[in-house]
Amino acid sequence: MSHFEKQLDSKVVFEGKIISVRHDTVELENGKQGLREVIAHPGAVVILAVDKGEAFFVKQYRYAVGRELLEVPAGKLEYGEDHRDAALRELREETGASCERLIYMGQVYPTPGVYNEIFHMYFADGLSYGEQDPDEDEFLTAVKIPLDEYGRMIASGEANDAKSICIYTMAKARGLI
Repeated sequence: MSHFEKQLDSKVVFEGKIISVRHDTVELENGKQGLREVIAHPGAVVILAVDKGEAFFVKQYRYAVGRELLEVPAGKLEYGEDHRDAALRELREETGASCERLIYMGQVYPTPGVYNEIFHMYFADGLSYGEQDPDEDEFLTAVKIPLDEYGRMIASGEANDAKSICIYTMAKARGLI
């Protein structure tokens, strides 16, 4: 059995630089109406870049959680931007690396209860190195961590960025790492 909710009305209640928020009135399966708050986002790319048993991560302060996190390279799509192009751009900007091989591993919905955001997941290898070129409001440090060490960090709870844990798990399940 498939479930579905029909949108009856939609009203934008906030328009920001990156997101917008809508209040949608929907018809539920039982015929009643419900309210859905939807945060619209253009989507993002997430890249696991691997070189000789190590993966690139970035350390970046995340204001919303009030601390620095260890994350794989990732970034927001511009509206209409091809996600493969965005993955190559974000890898270069955040780590200074380019890759010989970029494998699309699919998409993930990080918070489907309220966000329509999609993460496009990529595996990169055959890396060559240049200079980082982060956005002007982006302050981060690129580091390489052995893949087995990151696996240990996941198991111990030390690693806590969901997209990074997810892409590591996807790459491991596919035999890429």
